[in-house]
Amino acid sequence: MPTLIDREDNRVNAIYGAWPDRLYIIGADGKIAYQGGPGPGGFRVKEIENWLAENVKAK
Repeated sequence: MPTLIDREDNRVNAIYGAWPDRLYIIGADGKIAYQGGPGPGGFRVKEIENWLAENVKAK
């Protein structure tokens, strides 16, 4: 599963002002399939786990 992570220089954060933190899942169609609540208090890891279990087939 492709994963995107900002580099140590935080360039993406500086450009897009990614605050507050959120966890996203981008679907195969390139659209946002899951948007978590503002973090860290809004992170619902179980929701992500459930979404992945329901929507991603093991290879």
